[in-house]
Amino acid sequence: MVSNESDTFDIGGDLTVHRLGFGAMRITGEGIIGPPESESNAHDVLRRAVELGVDFVDTADSYGPGVSERLIGEALDATRDDLVVATKAGLLRNREGDWLPHGDPDYLKNQALTSIDRLGVDSIDLYQYHRPDPDTDYEASIQAFAELKDDGLVDHVGVSNVSVEQLELARDHVEVATVQNEYSLGNREHADVLDACEEAGIGFIPYAPVGWGSGFEGDVREAAEAVAERHDATVYQVALAWILETSDVTLPIPGTSSLDHLAENVAASELDLTDEDLATLA
Repeated sequence: MVSNESDTFDIGGDLTVHRLGFGAMRITGEGIIGPPESESNAHDVLRRAVELGVDFVDTADSYGPGVSERLIGEALDATRDDLVVATKAGLLRNREGDWLPHGDPDYLKNQALTSIDRLGVDSIDLYQYHRPDPDTDYEASIQAFAELKDDGLVDHVGVSNVSVEQLELARDHVEVATVQNEYSLGNREHADVLDACEEAGIGFIPYAPVGWGSGFEGDVREAAEAVAERHDATVYQVALAWILETSDVTLPIPGTSSLDHLAENVAASELDLTDEDLATLA
């Protein structure tokens, strides 16, 4: 029986979750626009994730837009004490599938209210600024999140797609519980941000933890295949296990719309990498 065997982490010091979570971007339609072909399947995937011991679900108002949050609100009781649902604001969508930064403080505050309604909660467990907006003062955007927390609409605040400098600037205005940046076996660009999170005890949520689509290439792929063969695992399971081993603050959120792939992802939490494996993947 597959179950989430990952260690736990306390988001913001009081929201205890297993470190292997679930990213709910892929339960929407093609291009992350509109509803999925089967909403009942999306409901099943969400419920199955929780049954397998996943207690941290990450989404955003821009997934759909609004679709992922709605499906979570329909399938799960987001108010339960043993489940943390995180969402994000700060990106607009259009029918062409563009991701357009929009950090206007009033817009962010309005989006928090719509997310609360879709998720069916009184307050958002973890609310994250999706991406800095070059046309809006960064500190003004962060201050909006701080005010949402002060008003009791948000329990914890996170930031996403930030540099170390932006993280520190955000921390000047509000307690930052998590950072969500792209990070994987094949993309370690934000290792300095991970280091900063480790030093401060901030959760680091690596999105695209198994890469995008084709996964990894070249030497990275060969190393992952060598380790996967030793453990009778897939390269994607190795990639997830590697992230879990990389740091005690990492909270990978692999996403899928497939029940089979969901089980494979959760099974990665049971994979124990050896020192030899880690050296191969270094």
